[in-house]
Amino acid sequence: MIVKLTNKDDNFYSYMGRFFGSRIVQTETKDRIYDDNNKEWYIFLNQTNKPCAFISVCNGVIKNIYSNSADYLKTLLLSVMNEIVIEPSIVTKVYEDIYIECGLHINTLDNYKHFIMIRGDN
Repeated sequence: MIVKLTNKDDNFYSYMGRFFGSRIVQTETKDRIYDDNNKEWYIFLNQTNKPCAFISVCNGVIKNIYSNSADYLKTLLLSVMNEIVIEPSIVTKVYEDIYIECGLHINTLDNYKHFIMIRGDN
């Protein structure tokens, strides 16, 4: 199941709290996750209601991506792509194969070792 939340929603931190400041997430993605007020969060919940993947978005720009499964992330990205037009976004490079599978356009960035730019069909 996919839920869409902001940090103002009552159950937001029960789902997302463990990811903020997580060294595991930061080590894997080379990105830090913040609960900024202007982000909308798309969260993939497994059968036991545990978050397995998430994407944060602000004005069509993806700010953060994390997943513990390629399948969850692919499902989540395709769902988000049906809901919004993905503007050019600088995201973690670790999921590059999944971005390509989802039909996102990829641009490498000269000065970024761990990040790439993605965009939808806009």
